Amino acid sequence: MTTTEPGTRTVSETMPGIYLPGNSTTEMRQVPVPTPGPGQLLVEVGAAGICGTDISYIYREYKTHRGVDGPAYRGVVSGHEPSGRVVAAGPGCARFGAGDRVIVYHIAGCGLCDNCRRGFYISCTSPSRESYGWQRDGGNARYVLAEERTCVPLPEELSYVDGALIACGFGTAYEGLRRIRVSGEGDLLVVGLGPVGLAAGMIGRGMGARRVIGVEPSDVRREWAGSLGIFDATVAPDEADAELDRLTGGAGFAFTIDASGSAPGRSTAVEHAAEWGHVSFIGEGGRFDSEVSDTLLHKQLTLHASWVTSLQAMSELATNLVAWELRPEAVVSDRFTLDEADQAFALAAGGSRGKVVFVSDSLQ
Repeated sequence: MTTTEPGTRTVSETMPGIYLPGNSTTEMRQVPVPTPGPGQLLVEVGAAGICGTDISYIYREYKTHRGVDGPAYRGVVSGHEPSGRVVAAGPGCARFGAGDRVIVYHIAGCGLCDNCRRGFYISCTSPSRESYGWQRDGGNARYVLAEERTCVPLPEELSYVDGALIACGFGTAYEGLRRIRVSGEGDLLVVGLGPVGLAAGMIGRGMGARRVIGVEPSDVRREWAGSLGIFDATVAPDEADAELDRLTGGAGFAFTIDASGSAPGRSTAVEHAAEWGHVSFIGEGGRFDSEVSDTLLHKQLTLHASWVTSLQAMSELATNLVAWELRPEAVVSDRFTLDEADQAFALAAGGSRGKVVFVSDSLQ
């Protein structure tokens, strides 16, 4: 039996959804297709990305987040990076309706606290805060039930894969680069060339950085990054000190960003920042230790710590990418359908060249 929403395709009563039992495997279950309530949208998923935090904190460890209690996985449909097309809108929806293309911001905050009112749902501390794919059903399914307030428009010029990447990794990179005000006044150093680092390189190019240089320990990822036309040079860590000094004449980089989340990566970002430079940390986990006087104080550095982005900035990024004629999907190295979830997660966990995404068979 099926139901049909006005002006949309036929919607089945059940759908497959991908769950993560926590032992480095996936589980596909048949789940009901939800009905949107007040202020909610039923979104047919066109694409959904696999995030490194899903791998680190759910796929391998199950129900933990950075090894502590709190916003842990609650056994829901996984995936917090969906974009797609609205097939039904619940009562009270005012901005989006059937047929609209949207990106889903991956946190549903309370909407009332200061952070939410600034658009930073990620920093909501209300007990009602829920992350798609962690505390409420996410985007690794045919449909996702989304709060209208968590959706932003996906421009027609961008694909659903573009939208899925904006939903998390590109949004995270953009916020980190906005904090350090990347511009044509200097070079940008990106440390860690996983999917978020690739995003930082592409966006830094769009923001006008004179040159974009990357540092990455993996030969496979470094080669992939170098093939994308984003970076002016990519460097291995054991060559970084000499090569980065050569590239900048020893002056360092006006802008640096660490997407590795590692202590060595953060040190590289700080040590190779120029005097009066700006450094952004966006990688989760790990530690940072530094000599203070010569490395930080005497160089007059400004350090920024950035966690994801705001709803407004995510919408702004989608518009800017169109203006810059940049397509996030260029950093995607592997695409899978939902019935290939085991292969997709195993590849993402095993060191893929670039970004791994799920794509819909029917909505492209």
